[in-house]
Amino acid sequence: MINKRLLIKHLLAHNDENSFYDKKRKIDISHKEGKAKFLKHICALSNSNPKNNSYIVIGVDDEDNNIIGVDFFDDSKIQNLINAYLTSPPIVQYENIPFPHLPDDKVVGLVTIRATGKITSLRKNIWKYYGGSVFFRDGSMSMPKVFDIEIKDVNSKIVEAIENNAQNNIEHTLNGVIDFMNKRKDYNAQYKVFKEYFVVCWAGQKKLVKDEMFFSRVDIELINEQVRLFFSALDEVSIAIDDDSFKIVEYVSLGLQGSNKYYQLEETIIQFENNANYNIETKLLFEPPQFDKKVLYHIYNASNSILEKLKKGLTLTKREEADLKNLPATYLICYLNLFHEAVDKLHEAKPFLKAHSEELYNLHKETLRILRKVKYS
Repeated sequence: MINKRLLIKHLLAHNDENSFYDKKRKIDISHKEGKAKFLKHICALSNSNPKNNSYIVIGVDDEDNNIIGVDFFDDSKIQNLINAYLTSPPIVQYENIPFPHLPDDKVVGLVTIRATGKITSLRKNIWKYYGGSVFFRDGSMSMPKVFDIEIKDVNSKIVEAIENNAQNNIEHTLNGVIDFMNKRKDYNAQYKVFKEYFVVCWAGQKKLVKDEMFFSRVDIELINEQVRLFFSALDEVSIAIDDDSFKIVEYVSLGLQGSNKYYQLEETIIQFENNANYNIETKLLFEPPQFDKKVLYHIYNASNSILEKLKKGLTLTKREEADLKNLPATYLICYLNLFHEAVDKLHEAKPFLKAHSEELYNLHKETLRILRKVKYS
């Protein structure tokens, strides 16, 4: 089993960007340009590595390999995006890898790409790239190629050696458990061993609601691979554990004008097998709340007025300041109730909410996370 933190260290230490490895400070697949560039790199790495894994490491400074981290990214449906835009799509996995020196809410993103052995190309136009385009890696660059394509295997032995040097051992596992328990001791840190092999650590603030236990500020890690499976500073989570599985049900608080309710968002089940393998299955449970269209139209217009005042730098009233905290969720609810332009307003508000306060910016990021899950499911 590969220790993903070790793998990232080996990739950074021994290789500049090349035909099987790329590094990014960040990615943004919420906009067409960022999505297109991400798909281009996936396409190029897949075509350049028909017989071995290739990788993108996210949260690293290009100049000096300094690990700066990115926000936790839990879009389990990223394969749906790949399948929608690429022909002969590779198998793509996005994992969040914690590093001890990073803040609690930051990780390093690791994208693993496994080709199917066929040429991958863009299925349809996106941004400035045309449907049918084929990309390969040329050194550290993802470049379009037009020629009689012959897939060559040149990296398998190099990648195999890197992955072998990143294998986990008992010492790494024990250190990982101790680090987690010390770092999360204020949040009811616990661990459990599954199948005498896998170690899962988790922590969260307990909250009892009608005799049912929920957790907030939840952090869950699979220590064997040094992968953070779940992290949320805002939502409520229920956890169920048996000898074979670890189940998480995530809830989100949504509503208008202070009348919030909790809605099930997503269920994640980690199933551990006797053959030292595990599977992660996610299922979207979310049923969007529906509201009276006339009431919603009034609230939507009021939100737009607040956004316009923010853009112009005007002072908000106390009531508008209170409504501002609900702005991201209001736009999300409007979008889910078929106000299609509300998603544009949500994206438009980002820089102004970020400039206003960290709290509002975090609420905006959380809203986009819910939107991603719903959109690609």
